[in-house]
Amino acid sequence: MKIGILGAGNIGATAARLFIAAGHEVAVSNSRGPDSLRELVQELGPRAHAMTIDGAAVFGEVVLLAVPWRSPEALPRPELLRGKIVIDAMNPYHPDGGFYDLGGSTSSEEVLKRMPGVRLVKAFNTIYYVHLASRGHKELPHDDRHTIYVAGDDAAAKAVVSQLIEDIGFAAMDTGSLREGGRLQEPESPIYNQTYNAREARKFLAALQRQPQ
Repeated sequence: MKIGILGAGNIGATAARLFIAAGHEVAVSNSRGPDSLRELVQELGPRAHAMTIDGAAVFGEVVLLAVPWRSPEALPRPELLRGKIVIDAMNPYHPDGGFYDLGGSTSSEEVLKRMPGVRLVKAFNTIYYVHLASRGHKELPHDDRHTIYVAGDDAAAKAVVSQLIEDIGFAAMDTGSLREGGRLQEPESPIYNQTYNAREARKFLAALQRQPQ
């Protein structure tokens, strides 16, 4: 697939390496412009391209958001993403520490307000970038792989993102809707930054569902 990656920091650059190793083509972008990405693109090889934020959004069949949640100016013009599968890997960290008070909403629901019409999937936000770089193992059976969670309201979009997760050696685990599943994936949740394999994650999620609300 063609994957546009917005943000070339720890998560964005790591994801780019993994997607290319799995045979996909990526466009990487950041707020400083394509010239700042020459070294990264040279490292990644011929299936990597340095582009502007808007250029990467147009390029991608799937677009990964890996910029600070608090910086909506780092996102492309929303009309460029309409109808596309967009992966929200962002978390609502406040620059002064802690998290934004979203008043009962979730960070992904707020992202969807910024870019109406996209097929939004929450994923890649619960995993430490060091684990993303090191714990993907395509040779392992599915149940023994490190889990990356997905949430969203578009089943077909979640299936595409789940396949990308499987392609890079992880196990995709569906947490549900963008609201309920997205809330479960927020920072400080029971699954955030945990190193469960798929077998462990399935049991843990089932136990959470059995708890009284």
